Amino acid sequence: MPTQLNAGIIGCGRITDMHVPGYQRCPRARLLSICDLDPDLLARRKAEWGVERATTDYRVLLADPDIDLVEIITPHHLHRRFVEEAFAAGKHVSVQKPMALTVADCDAMIAAGEGASRLLKVFENFVFFPPYVKAKELLDAGAIGEPLSIRTKLGSTMRGGWPVPLKSWVWRLNPESCGGGPTIFDDGNHKLSLALHLLGPVESVHSWIDHSFGVIDSPAMISWTHAGGRTGSLDATFSPHMTSPSKYYSIDERVEVTGSEGVLEVTCCTARLWPRPPLLLHRGGQTTEYHDLRHDWLDSFVDSTQHFVDCILDGGEPRLTGQRGKEVIQLALAALRSAETGRSVRPDAIGGAP
Repeated sequence: MPTQLNAGIIGCGRITDMHVPGYQRCPRARLLSICDLDPDLLARRKAEWGVERATTDYRVLLADPDIDLVEIITPHHLHRRFVEEAFAAGKHVSVQKPMALTVADCDAMIAAGEGASRLLKVFENFVFFPPYVKAKELLDAGAIGEPLSIRTKLGSTMRGGWPVPLKSWVWRLNPESCGGGPTIFDDGNHKLSLALHLLGPVESVHSWIDHSFGVIDSPAMISWTHAGGRTGSLDATFSPHMTSPSKYYSIDERVEVTGSEGVLEVTCCTARLWPRPPLLLHRGGQTTEYHDLRHDWLDSFVDSTQHFVDCILDGGEPRLTGQRGKEVIQLALAALRSAETGRSVRPDAIGGAP
């Protein structure tokens, strides 16, 4: 068993600026090779990151015997193909969220990993964001009694964040490449994953989804019931003229979990609207403010990467397995179907033959 892993990245777009520091800060892994179809972008990234190898042909990267782990950071409709080929080449795989476009694709990817005896991880970083990690720890310790509900706010804007190339947005507005829309199916994957992580399986979903400018699936309201009678909701809005100060995307996220004896609130993640502590706990008439938590969005990417490296080297299961990634896809697709039909939908009813 090696003591250090060599990683390769397929896809060098905007979001890889968040993935690469995970390897730069991890003594147990290094980024050895990168791949992108754009030769100019590839050359710039190779120099910027100090990577030893670069290619415009992903098959060259997958055939490299020195590569142990492959990160797939491409448009969603390409995930299944790249994951299956990476497993066939004997690599461990981390695939960017959303895992795939369909449940059938998810099943095929899971089967490919099992057949190759390699680990499959869905890269969803929110469950590694330190304030959410602390919130989960407090929930499990009974800090707010019996959890009753989770309420999530997703507010997208056009001002205050980093620049994103137009080509990175265009494919997200096409359901054939994105899978359902930039808000609910794409970015919403983070919020739905977090709901499952904090409160467990979802039994039924009801949703209403409108569209801004005809292509952005927001405003929207998604509500659901967890097993045991717990409830959840996602309130999504798009405010093109509002500024959300952020080093990253101009997206405001806030999550509140109410229990029988108290309330937990994570006040920020990607953007920073107010100078508030990242985590608040209200119980017994008193509020505890957690000021000392790491809460740069980048922290969640770094911790997610290092966790997967540890799983490969030490043994263990990724926090977001292929099965959990599939459950998030079922939840997202159930929300889309509910909006289309006007009826509640069970996520476990969303399936499909390979």
